[in-house]
Amino acid sequence: MNTPPEPAQHSPLSTRIDNFLAALTARKYSPNTVSTYAIDLAHLLEQVGDVEPIGLSSHDIRRALAAMHGRGYKPKTLARTISAWRSFFHYLVRIGLALVNPAMGIRPPKGPKMLPNALSVGEMAKLLDGGVGDIWEIRDQAMFELMYSSGLRRAELIGLDLNSVDLREGEVVVIGKGSVTRIVPVGGKAIEAIRIWLKQRKEVAGRNITALFVGARGARISTTSLRLALDRMASKRGVTAHVHPHALRHSFASHMLQFSGDLRAVQEMLGHVSLSSTQIYTHVNVKHLVEVYGLAHPRALKKQAATEPSGE
Repeated sequence: MNTPPEPAQHSPLSTRIDNFLAALTARKYSPNTVSTYAIDLAHLLEQVGDVEPIGLSSHDIRRALAAMHGRGYKPKTLARTISAWRSFFHYLVRIGLALVNPAMGIRPPKGPKMLPNALSVGEMAKLLDGGVGDIWEIRDQAMFELMYSSGLRRAELIGLDLNSVDLREGEVVVIGKGSVTRIVPVGGKAIEAIRIWLKQRKEVAGRNITALFVGARGARISTTSLRLALDRMASKRGVTAHVHPHALRHSFASHMLQFSGDLRAVQEMLGHVSLSSTQIYTHVNVKHLVEVYGLAHPRALKKQAATEPSGE
């Protein structure tokens, strides 16, 4: 009979969390991801104290999650939090510093399923169709054309280098979550905008900087600068809908499904491991189809109510 390995040494929870975060950094996880894990694990430390993690049970984890729920944390946050705790204990088990994962099988409370915040085709056209002035507006046009053209995540766009985009073939090589590489098509509008930006980029890019998109200091553009650039573009072009960088990815997915109906292809382009992650966009398009049906089908109740005589 195999006996479980005994932990090599005992250390408080805070030390193990620090080691885990360092391991994520060494595995090239993005700073934003590591920071989010740090926040979620700080909640665990707050709830259970700086104890030895080997002594924690599933009852302790359930009670900690319930306490956060009682303090008003939203289901989405709790789902992310328990996932982080589960990953942390899996790490401890894997390296022999815990016997079991006490977070396994624990599910957060369910919340309402939120649909992605996708802009309409018209809103996207309003955002992207407009004149550009200075070099930064040229850069912004290229960035957001590419995000919408290829459904890129914010971190994926920021991580692009000069050799990531093949303008001749119309492709971009993307390093997504878990350092998984995928190749996504790039549309003509985006290719044109990138070509214009590349002619200007050398004027502002720092020496030996390989990033495709750079900021005012000549280095790779930051997350904050990207968000502010999108805010400026939306304001200048009169887009009243709430726009954030991820909304461009949502819009890409929604519009691709609306006009192609090819769920598997959209899954591949988005870099989703699970098809269920892509299927949420079908709900967005079903809503659109219901609206079209209501206005177009001869037997639709909405159309009848709008066109039939009142009888008076």
